[in-house]
Amino acid sequence: MNVNTNELGLGLLRQPKQVLFGPGQRRQLPKIVREVATHLLITTDARMATTQEFIEIVEAVTAEGIRVSIYSDAEPDLPRENILAVVERFGDSGVDAVLGIGGGSCLDLAKVSAVVLPHRAEVRDYYGEFQVPRPGLPVITVPTTGGTGAEVTCIAVVFDGDRGMKIGVASPFLEPYAAVIDPELTLSCPPGLTAATGADALSHLVESFTDRAKNPDPEELRTKLYVGKNVLTDVFASHGLSLLATSLERVAADPGDLQARSDTMLAAFCAGMAINTAGTAAAHAIQSPIGALTHTAHGFGVGALLPYVMRFNLPQRVAVFAELGRILGVATADQSELDQAHLAIERIDAILAAIGTPTDLKALGLTPDQFDFVADQALLATRLTANNPRELDKAAILEILRRGYDADHSWWDET
Repeated sequence: MNVNTNELGLGLLRQPKQVLFGPGQRRQLPKIVREVATHLLITTDARMATTQEFIEIVEAVTAEGIRVSIYSDAEPDLPRENILAVVERFGDSGVDAVLGIGGGSCLDLAKVSAVVLPHRAEVRDYYGEFQVPRPGLPVITVPTTGGTGAEVTCIAVVFDGDRGMKIGVASPFLEPYAAVIDPELTLSCPPGLTAATGADALSHLVESFTDRAKNPDPEELRTKLYVGKNVLTDVFASHGLSLLATSLERVAADPGDLQARSDTMLAAFCAGMAINTAGTAAAHAIQSPIGALTHTAHGFGVGALLPYVMRFNLPQRVAVFAELGRILGVATADQSELDQAHLAIERIDAILAAIGTPTDLKALGLTPDQFDFVADQALLATRLTANNPRELDKAAILEILRRGYDADHSWWDET
């Protein structure tokens, strides 16, 4: 079979039991929590825990007669130590549901806590795909940024300091019970975080839409989280891309534009739904070691890489990038496919630049003497590299890094 064509006509989604979307919908949380909890653990970060919105949510849930415990020390890039602290503090407390509110790390902490707490597990036992043995506690996710898609994905990314790398816990048992997506919660999101998470959402959508179509057999469907680009992920990816085609620039121009915030959050949700089975690819695999070296935001890293990864993948994905150009509204069917594809990639470049994402790897602080290390580490992320539509080897990654460092936006060999 051709791995870049969905010859099976496969469609596969993994998704929460319920999703509530819209301004003000956080006010439905007490009723949702009451369905599953008598003692709720909330995972969040120190900033969010002091906000009026958070205090109101806690008070409303408590008013339903539900006991609430709070862990407010979640850190960016979810260090393993956060998970160990949750288990130590709440392992014997009788928690029967977990609510994560905040950015991706807060939500990932909720999802992982929900499986390690009842099983008294060490999170390292769950690294990889399909290693969680059975369902955990119900999880409710409440994102406050428009980008990671963690509110609907069945993966959590943990930074293991002893191993010096980020590792995924990937299992359908991490799928949330409910996701409550309220765009009003993003209105206070700082401009830098808005840009970084927006770039992350855009990269999710581009990578899932242009991913490899793997034509998995029944065993692969049973044991692999990422089974390739498919007809259902394309529905979400294409809609998300059509929204971000205008919303990200509108948010950057006017952070108080609630409609633009809503469109961006809906697009991020769509991206989460798409990557849940299609997965991310080269940009995410390469960013991880770059982020570890430069201590730069994940979203800025994937945003800086995306223009060069798209150009690398283009020869294997001309028709798909052409379709992307039409979705973004910059190409028409009467143009050649290659012209349409070029216009699509240039439009993604323009959106990233407009929202303030670094446009080259030098801006992240990466240096050429680090290229070898980054390439070697990126190749270890086989769960991601296997999704890339064009084969990745060390030479290819080194060339992506060189072009990204030099801000070289020329086209790769398209023959």
